[in-house]
Amino acid sequence: MYFCCNPLIMAKKKVLCFGEMLLRISPAAGSAVQKQPMMVYVGGAEANVATALAGWNVPVKYCTVLPDNFMSRHMMHYLEYNGIYTSSVLFAGKRIGLYYLERGADLKGNMVYDREGSAFSELKPGTIDWDRVLADVSWFNFSAISPALNQNVADVCLEAVKAAAQKGITISVDLNYRSRLWKYGKAPAEIMPALVEYCNVVMGNIWSANTLLGTSIDPQIHDKKSKQAYLDHAALTSAEIIQRFPNCHTVANTYRFDGNANQILYYTTLFHEGKPYHSPEFSCQGVADRSGSGDCFMGGLIYGFYNQHQPQDILNYATAAAFGKLQEIGDATGQDVLSVSLLEGNQG
Repeated sequence: MYFCCNPLIMAKKKVLCFGEMLLRISPAAGSAVQKQPMMVYVGGAEANVATALAGWNVPVKYCTVLPDNFMSRHMMHYLEYNGIYTSSVLFAGKRIGLYYLERGADLKGNMVYDREGSAFSELKPGTIDWDRVLADVSWFNFSAISPALNQNVADVCLEAVKAAAQKGITISVDLNYRSRLWKYGKAPAEIMPALVEYCNVVMGNIWSANTLLGTSIDPQIHDKKSKQAYLDHAALTSAEIIQRFPNCHTVANTYRFDGNANQILYYTTLFHEGKPYHSPEFSCQGVADRSGSGDCFMGGLIYGFYNQHQPQDILNYATAAAFGKLQEIGDATGQDVLSVSLLEGNQG
């Protein structure tokens, strides 16, 4: 178990990240291939958010389910080493979820999930004592990946957001859609609206919101080839979400475009309490690893709101952190506040 010796951090309410911790297997790069053809990374969207927040001195704990074996103990050590509280990790089941990702590949490309029968996927309602887990929490974060696994896990997510809302805890959700999931007979739009009903901060993009929540989408948006068209659509989608879900006061949208010669263009928008905010554009020639960038953005949003920063500053920091993650190998960021702030300042 992780113990923090800083009394100021210990006295603060924590952020709780809830989701499945995964192992990622990817081909090695460069000369390393000759000695070790595959590399293993610790991953999982919510674990990535927790790692980012802990690195930015936000007190954070993580709730997941792992089998009671030596591999899980190594993963627990990883969490604790990174400063994440692990008292809410449950031990049950027989296996850790896996996924396989081609190095540098887009998440929509060469990726294979191997999560069926994992300890987390076997989670059932009534298993987690949410009163205990949420006792020292002011913010609860989850993603649409968890309810995509099966109906039982979706029901556990509903338990969690109901319990958090009853305690007045801020709730955030990442509308990350994975087409390789959602195989249990329910469409995303049949499950996610009931969860988002309790959420205060919603992150995603205009396409994931359409798939997961049924918001409107312009099928010809790409043909317009206009940044302003994307910004206008983000405004419409955000307004629709806020109107449908009265507890939601903040919607963030991310845009990442892959151009010719591996050119990457990245920018974001934030709609907070009726006002729009837009980030600077970030661009680069090629990336080291596309995995975890969205998780880093979510971490940046939570970091900013937790520290009561101004909305434009929150968006700029989250965008810089997400863009910086594209140049890091592995799922979770190792950027500290200073490195993110320097990247943000160079772009501003």
